[in-house]
Amino acid sequence: MDKADIPFLTATELAGEIRSRNVSPVEAVDAYLERIARVNPQLNAYISVTGEAARQAAQQAEEEIGRGEHKGALHGVPVAVKDQIHSAGLTTTDASKIRADFVPGEDATVLANLKRSGAILLGKLNMSEFALGDPVSSAFGPACNPWDLTRSPGTSSTGSGSATAGFLCATSLGEDTGGSIRGPAANCGLAGLRPTWGRVSRYGVDGACWSIDTIGPISRSVEDCAVTIGAIAGYDPKDPYTRQVPVPDYRAALTGDIAGLKVGVVRELLDPEQVGVGAQTRDAVSAAADVLRGLGAEVKELSLPLARHTGAIIRTITHVERVSIHPEWLRERPGDFHPNTRVAFTTGNLIPAQVYYRAQKLRALVRQQVLEALSQFDVLVQPTSSVPAAVMNNDPGEGSVEQAKQALVEGSFRGLYSLSGVPALSILCGFTSDGPGGLPLALQIAGRPFDESTVLRVGHAYEQNTAWHDRKPPI
Repeated sequence: MDKADIPFLTATELAGEIRSRNVSPVEAVDAYLERIARVNPQLNAYISVTGEAARQAAQQAEEEIGRGEHKGALHGVPVAVKDQIHSAGLTTTDASKIRADFVPGEDATVLANLKRSGAILLGKLNMSEFALGDPVSSAFGPACNPWDLTRSPGTSSTGSGSATAGFLCATSLGEDTGGSIRGPAANCGLAGLRPTWGRVSRYGVDGACWSIDTIGPISRSVEDCAVTIGAIAGYDPKDPYTRQVPVPDYRAALTGDIAGLKVGVVRELLDPEQVGVGAQTRDAVSAAADVLRGLGAEVKELSLPLARHTGAIIRTITHVERVSIHPEWLRERPGDFHPNTRVAFTTGNLIPAQVYYRAQKLRALVRQQVLEALSQFDVLVQPTSSVPAAVMNNDPGEGSVEQAKQALVEGSFRGLYSLSGVPALSILCGFTSDGPGGLPLALQIAGRPFDESTVLRVGHAYEQNTAWHDRKPPI
């Protein structure tokens, strides 16, 4: 195989080539490092690249595989992680001047688990400053969308979406609070899974909102998502919020058979008058529902009356909890924040306690509605976003009150399942007719708590019966 072709393999395909000794881990790492050197200046997806350490790890992996010591499904596969995930001896910046020199003493549990599965860390990925939902706030400059460099790669796992779609890593980890795995996956044409809250350890991850944050994969296929979540999931005694629930073989769940499954289409999030969903997005999601119906699923509409309000609810909770983590930074170093981050943190400080309390009560009602729906349906489906990736605005602040209101509504598409704590997967389901190649459109699939297997099974069945995922960005 030509070395230049290696980055274009899925993580699962590359793992198979490495296991069969057709490709060596050293060749794979070198191929990715060469592509990073050539393409990352355009995408700005990486904050740090660990070339020498990656080569050493690749050499060790090659020796282990040569001895028949296979660690796991990602052995020898080059990966990257969002730069709020601690990495021993390597800066973890949160894309902020305030954390630019912070070097953790140990790996986060998710990174340690990746390494235990044999994955090789290529580096740390760009993000919104302190995981704020803003694509331009990184102190290292914004990451770009490989489909169109002027467009947002999503927030806040900006580099995870950009690097994975740009073939600068085989799979990646992001962190999802209000949708920061699913948003980048949607904008960049990828598969991104927010696991059930409590499924994956957050030990060693700089938090944004303790009651909602979770870590998960951003990958180029649903199968890669399944392999990646399988490597990082599970109880961790260092994180008291992880649950002692068995981790299934997610890859084995990808049978392609969804006949008889009950699929609920969330009516409110396909309503252009209520949530501003675009016609191309609505048509793509409706067509995806037809594909699932054609595969034998029972597809019906359902109503979640609170769905369109969840953006405002989650924004209230996350702004208050985010600023409460390190309130001294806003007092002592306000000038070191990006202006958009400073405004968001200041807003969090000004939200009254009774408003936060009301938002938490509403959160309980949202979760109740979602769980009641999931007692009748195996999965729920809807758009991941109202429209495709928007052009990035590098000017600080919101352009208008109307834009600010629409941003709250937009948060409802992903905030619904963040508030509910259930697993949710974003997958590619089409392209717009804009521009030479179009922009990705995305379908979101949510399921019952700790039932990522069914969510992934439905996503994989759809993916295998459509050709959208075969397209590559023009970079």
